[in-house]
Amino acid sequence: MKKVKQFFNIIKEEKWLNNQLQMGYLCSNISSLGVYTFKNTSKDYVIRLDYQNYMSVEKFEEYKAIYEDFGWKHIRGSRFGSIQYWQKLADGHEDIFSDQESKIYYYKRLMNYSLSLIVMFLIICYMTYKDSSLYSLYNKGLWNMKSSLFWKAFLFETPFVIIKLLPLIMCAFSGISYLKAYRQYFMLKEN
Repeated sequence: MKKVKQFFNIIKEEKWLNNQLQMGYLCSNISSLGVYTFKNTSKDYVIRLDYQNYMSVEKFEEYKAIYEDFGWKHIRGSRFGSIQYWQKLADGHEDIFSDQESKIYYYKRLMNYSLSLIVMFLIICYMTYKDSSLYSLYNKGLWNMKSSLFWKAFLFETPFVIIKLLPLIMCAFSGISYLKAYRQYFMLKEN
């Protein structure tokens, strides 16, 4: 079975993947386009996600070996600063962060990940909107149309305007993810 889904919050993605596992679907592959491949399973699995910054080949192999020693299987991820997907049979030791300090560092990495997405989307927004105003999102002739013709043209063009605004929307979602990670980071840091 394949499902297509996009996430900008890896905590929500992890929760969704674990819900799929509870329904009996084991994740076997994840493409970079958000295509999740599942197969049926009768066993109890758990999946955890971790974000790691760029690592050398040796560090990445060491990172994977540590998790594999504890029974985790690496599904997807690279050494070039990406989300790492780990899965294993549920055995009561499903937490990949064993202490407070590693959880704090995890949320700090999540904040950096969200911040990098914000910067990327802000650059795209700047390149997209630098010579435009709100009125230029729609066709210039739209504002001169009368009554029903105006509304028909307005409704027709609105999906295209939403597509033009997509980088700004994605920037907002990334900002929300950053704030959620910061909140968790701050709460753990205070304890």
